[in-house]
Amino acid sequence: LGLVPGVGALAGAVDPVPLAERTDRLRAALSSRFRDHKDVQLVLDPVETLTPLLVRELSEAAAAVPWLVLLFDTYERLGPLLDPWLRTLLTSERLGTLPANTVLVLAGQTRPDPGCWGELADVVAELPLEPFTDAEARQLLTAKGITDEPVVREVLRLSGRLPVLVSTLAENPGTSGDLDDPSATAVDRFLKWERDPVRRSAALAGALPRRLNEDVFRAAVDEDGAELFGWLRSLPFIGDRNGAARYHDVVRAPMLRLGRTTSPQRWRAAHTRLAETFAGWRESAAGGLDTRDGWRLDAWSGPRLEEWYHLLCARPSAALPGALRDGIDACDAGPAVARRWASTLVEAGEDADSDAVRTWGRRLVEALADERRRGIEALGLLLARAGLDAADRVAALVVRGWHRRSVEEYDGALEDFRRAIELDPGNVRAHFGHAVVHRATGDFTAAMDALDGVEALEPGSTWVQRERGETCRRAGRYEEALARLDPVVAADPADHVALGSRGQTMMALGRIQEALADFDRAIEQHGDYTWALVRRARVRSTLGDAAGALDDLDRAEALEPGIPGTLGERGDVHRFAGRYEEAIAAYDRALALDPGYAWALGSRAMANEALGRRAEALADLDRAVALNPGYAWAVAQRERLLLDGDSPEGGRNDGPV
Repeated sequence: LGLVPGVGALAGAVDPVPLAERTDRLRAALSSRFRDHKDVQLVLDPVETLTPLLVRELSEAAAAVPWLVLLFDTYERLGPLLDPWLRTLLTSERLGTLPANTVLVLAGQTRPDPGCWGELADVVAELPLEPFTDAEARQLLTAKGITDEPVVREVLRLSGRLPVLVSTLAENPGTSGDLDDPSATAVDRFLKWERDPVRRSAALAGALPRRLNEDVFRAAVDEDGAELFGWLRSLPFIGDRNGAARYHDVVRAPMLRLGRTTSPQRWRAAHTRLAETFAGWRESAAGGLDTRDGWRLDAWSGPRLEEWYHLLCARPSAALPGALRDGIDACDAGPAVARRWASTLVEAGEDADSDAVRTWGRRLVEALADERRRGIEALGLLLARAGLDAADRVAALVVRGWHRRSVEEYDGALEDFRRAIELDPGNVRAHFGHAVVHRATGDFTAAMDALDGVEALEPGSTWVQRERGETCRRAGRYEEALARLDPVVAADPADHVALGSRGQTMMALGRIQEALADFDRAIEQHGDYTWALVRRARVRSTLGDAAGALDDLDRAEALEPGIPGTLGERGDVHRFAGRYEEAIAAYDRALALDPGYAWALGSRAMANEALGRRAEALADLDRAVALNPGYAWAVAQRERLLLDGDSPEGGRNDGPV
């Protein structure tokens, strides 16, 4: 209106004139200045006047081509203005009818407004613009005549394969040594509509943390930007993940690179401040826990990983040895925690552009790929290359020894514990590991000798007596086991491990009700005691309580899914309840997880025999004996079947554990 002489004055009048009268005066003023009514209408309602003309010309153009594509860029800004108009064009003939071969492309940082486009889902397709694949980026560079491999690799690295940055670098590639970093260009594009320097600074600082909530944001930004978290959450490249804000990766990467290269001192100071913040939160969550126990708690391990991320970003070379040493305890906490630790090194290496950190992270991620190995190979890397001191070597050997024991690498476990004891004769965990491995291999005398070493270091400890009792139980000396376990339970009625061990001893002695009472108490004390749940299931099955047994096994599988022994027990519950097909299905699942599970083969043989499948039963027993020639029960059942014995059940199989 300001372009039309006289209209601006009318529009700015402040007389309390009725709206209708002012409208009439406006029409009169326009009529006096234009040739006819159409000129007035053009000014008053250009959309209604010009759109039919546009549609007519588009129709003429569309008649000569297969497709007519209308592109609207920067739609996050244009949408509020154009949404109603475009919707009318698509859904109404009031402004004309678009040609049938017309495609509208709305390109923007935000998704289409569901209030406008939600009802048109059948004609709307959302296509997220992801970074180029490696092949796509190379195709574009080749089309621009860029084929020198060092230059191509540098373009891919600097651009993160973000299309606009690949294109920008392709226009002026130079050589691999003098490519201009396009980070500033990228950041300018992401923040092109924001001119407030405080907000721009807050957006850049907010990109530094991997995890972003309001508390982290306040620690990251200057005091002037502390109240801008709500604004930051509204930006189109900020999304939500598990209730926390997160920058899109293609936005965060150039922001980090810009911050690191523009002011290294400010970069180090900011990351150091964030590391100190996370360290404070970690210490608050610790509650007196040591590092080894803390890694098992998300409230501790989460801040610890962020602390290491920021320390590695601030000073990669200085922080790397400590981060590697801390990985010993991360591996001790289990493969899931260890993988998060290794991934943190990878990300810090990328974001700090540190080859040493990045290489260590990638090697460790690869070493932790097989969860069943529980970090054995990763600990081997640390022992071989991390420059550990004597105390750290002992810690790594002990953790690896226990993990080797868990995957039945008994010789390797014994060697690790032996080396740890040589370096630190007072390491209780190494002596105890020796005892547990000897017990697992059936060398009960050596196990008792190793427990002597533990007791010498911790005289009077009831847990050592408990382990002696368990060793006697494993050796079949049940009365001696009870003599050792009873005082332990009397001294500590809440010792769920001692209760479980005594319950299993009672079961072996045929004292079923006493066994059930001990397992009940153990599980009451420790609800996620999977070992006791599986064994109570066997007790309940023996007492004819198949439903209770299956309930225990359901709980055990929920706590530790995919354990072959639990599925084997489920098969036995069904088998002794006469549900042979269900039993076979459970044994099949167990054998799918562990094809070498000889016990499940023997038990499946009994279910097959009960169904009259004698050939299948013999085949299972043959496989079981081939896998374990010392499996006396299976040998006896095979001999019985070959002699046409008449006992379809063949007695209860020895337990899977």
